[in-house]
Amino acid sequence: MDLIYSIDKKIGEVRTESLDLSVGEIITLHEQSELVIQPDFQRLFRWSYEQRSRLIESLLLELPIPSIFVIEKESGVLELIDGLQRISSLLHFISTNGVPTESAPLMLEGCDLVPELNGLKFDELPLTLRLRLKRTAIRTVIIKRQSSQFLRYEMFKRLNTGGSRLSEQDIRNVNARMMGDIGSNFYNTILNCANTPQFQATTELLPTNALETRQNEELVLRYFAAKNFRYGFKGNVSDWLDNYMEQVLIGGAQLTDNDISTFNEVFSTLADKFGQYAFVKYRNGSPVGGVAPAYFEAVTMGALNSLDQLRAMNPDDARRALASSVESEEFRKVTGPGANSLPKLEKRIQLIQTAFSEL
Repeated sequence: MDLIYSIDKKIGEVRTESLDLSVGEIITLHEQSELVIQPDFQRLFRWSYEQRSRLIESLLLELPIPSIFVIEKESGVLELIDGLQRISSLLHFISTNGVPTESAPLMLEGCDLVPELNGLKFDELPLTLRLRLKRTAIRTVIIKRQSSQFLRYEMFKRLNTGGSRLSEQDIRNVNARMMGDIGSNFYNTILNCANTPQFQATTELLPTNALETRQNEELVLRYFAAKNFRYGFKGNVSDWLDNYMEQVLIGGAQLTDNDISTFNEVFSTLADKFGQYAFVKYRNGSPVGGVAPAYFEAVTMGALNSLDQLRAMNPDDARRALASSVESEEFRKVTGPGANSLPKLEKRIQLIQTAFSEL
């Protein structure tokens, strides 16, 4: 009975309404700013022109498509949380406002069931097809504003986890923005830290595709999680970061001015001593490869815990100390397979801290 009560209680915290909105109604709501797509979410519109075109073709052929999900804000405005690719494709094809990332309306291409559609824009379709498309209904699930804020947050995370559409950090960023001022402030802090010259200097070797999936911002989050929520590390980095975000956004564990100033001090020192080689592997004393995320917490927390000593080192001595530590047999034992445990994370940090402290 306790289980049934718990489930029923959670059900009562989520209030939803399902409507069949026509494509024309959805376009109008968006043009009148009554249906909004957050800019950070809009940026994730990644379908190819062929994928967008085939959606239009499917709707014209009256083929079913999945529901979209929106959240009702306190103002009554609806905010899209699932269905970005479909709604953005429709906006690109039909709306005069289109989407911010596109300068011209969509011209259909890659339609294989009705190839005669290829090369046409919305205004070039026969009136019958334009009206058919605008009158097509899309099932829209509205999460009402009376629903629990945490469950709204959790719903977005679950709707957007498991596919290839969004990276884990993309999901975290949009989740944060959904949590009002607290979330927006936290997201902006992470973004600002990732854009500081000293952080960028130490992560210069991140590949372009890593930046596209916001791995630089994820590293900033890892820094604050290692500093403020290390005890929450259970072996899965993604879960650890998600749980830390929930501590901040829901549990009230906000970042402080001291957190930010310390971040800047740590990365200024790391940039000065190591530059782009702060978080790479070493072989025979020389840096090799790109940024190694497994080294990130060890180096940042080791530096944080021995900041005065590290500042006093000249760069050559600091680099020799770091290379010697990460090449040691003791460090190797706490990296690699099976290294994702709190004791091994603590040991990695301690080894780097000792290397910086003993010179």
